[in-house]
Parts: sequence; structure tokens; C-alpha cells
Amino acid sequence: MPSIRERAARLLGREDVLSISRRYFISNGFDGTLTCIGVIVGAVLSGVTDGFLVIKIGLGAAIGLGTSALWSVWEIERAETLADVRRLERAMLTDLDDSRIEREGQGARIVHATASGLGPTIGVLVPLVPFLFEGTFLSMVEAAALGVCLGIAILGTFGAYMGSISGQRWYVSAARMGVAGLVVAALNILLPG
Repeated sequence: MPSIRERAARLLGREDVLSISRRYFISNGFDGTLTCIGVIVGAVLSGVTDGFLVIKIGLGAAIGLGTSALWSVWEIERAETLADVRRLERAMLTDLDDSRIEREGQGARIVHATASGLGPTIGVLVPLVPFLFEGTFLSMVEAAALGVCLGIAILGTFGAYMGSISGQRWYVSAARMGVAGLVVAALNILLPG
């Protein structure tokens, strides 16, 4: 029986596993980053004057979005994997419990759920970093501006990566994704509430 390391290497070498994990990571990272931009702009516009309060609010968002992403993908992939195994069992007229097929499905589920949970967690936490320096090196507005810029940079990185793997111009994809951060910031500024 292969070791955990060997099984992980085999799973991470499969394009179908990487492709699905990439989608979950980017999609949920996109959601987390846009949520954080909204939290940052909303906090400043609401008159929050303490950077650590913004961090606490952001951590709540990171926990909620990260847990949601991990848990939902775990359950979605569990159902899909079980359905695939059951179809194969019917076609092959054999029981596949504790088979390589079932173990690889479980391993892929772990990879997918982990990638899904990491995306929004990173997307929320990175833009919050400037608020650690609010009051010492940065004003609240400067921390917010830097946080929004970091969020836009994350979105741009997601876009550049997706553009590069799809053979598109990476900088166009980066700009398209980054614009979403600007739109969220602008909507938070322009809309009442």
C-alpha cells in the first residue's frame, strides 16, 4: 500500500484533481477578497477608528467564508465521489469499498476542500495586514487604502494565473479580475448605508 506522501504526490499529479481544486481556490478566494474589500471600505465609512476592530470583523468573515467553503466542498465532493463509485460498482458488478478508486476519491476530496477553504481565508487575511500597523505607521484611511490595494493585487494575481493557464494574455485577465475590487470599493462608497 502506498504511503500518504506517495498517494498525495499521485493525486497532485492528476490534472483533473488540480483543475477542480484550482477552480474552488480561485472562486472562493475571489469571494473572500471582495468580501474583505467590502468590510474594509464599510468599516472606514462607518466611522470605525480602530484597526484591530477591522481585523476582528475581517477574522469573523474569514472564519465564516473559510468554513463555508471547506464544508460545502467536502459535502459536495463526498456526494459526487460516492455517486461515481456507485455507478462504477453497478457497471463492474463489484464492490469498490476500500479500493484504490475509493481511496483516491477521498484523497481528492481532501485536496478540493482544503483548496476551497484556503482561497477565501487568504483573500480575507492578506488585505487586513495593513490594519496591524494602523495607529503606529498608518492612519486608518491609509491602512484601508493599502488593504484595498492588496485585495486588488490578489484579484489581479488570480486573474493573471488563470489567464496564463488558459493561454490568454495574463495582464488582461489580471486587469479584469482587479476591476472587480474597484467596483466593490466604489459601490460601497457610492451606495448609502
